[in-house]
Amino acid sequence: MKTNAILVVLLFAGIFSFAQKTTEKPKFNQELATKLGADQYGMKAYTIVMLTSGSTKIDDKAKMGELMKGHLANIGKLADEGKIIVAGPFLEKNKENYRGMFIFNTKSKQEAELWVKTDPAVSGRSFQL
Repeated sequence: MKTNAILVVLLFAGIFSFAQKTTEKPKFNQELATKLGADQYGMKAYTIVMLTSGSTKIDDKAKMGELMKGHLANIGKLADEGKIIVAGPFLEKNKENYRGMFIFNTKSKQEAELWVKTDPAVSGRSFQL
């Protein structure tokens, strides 16, 4: 199976509780960091998946509408399960043909690939990794 995958593990800082006054230095919140799966520095790994146009061209608007309905429902399901943090389209054309991206709540490339393959637009080859 051919895939054009760009998977990037990001480290996000910022598991801090901010004081109400802007002049106070933010304090690290270890309890929140642990709850969110972050390390001792408040860093947490995520995986980004970039979607490009797939090999299948769908000209039938009704069929494309159903595919997109399934695509959006799958994103909602993954979000409800806590697996996807952010998903969205790229609105402007780009030379790399990127269509959108997912940010998954995992540092595992294999796990992110399994989750993205549950998407009917990916399995229907309208999008590809």
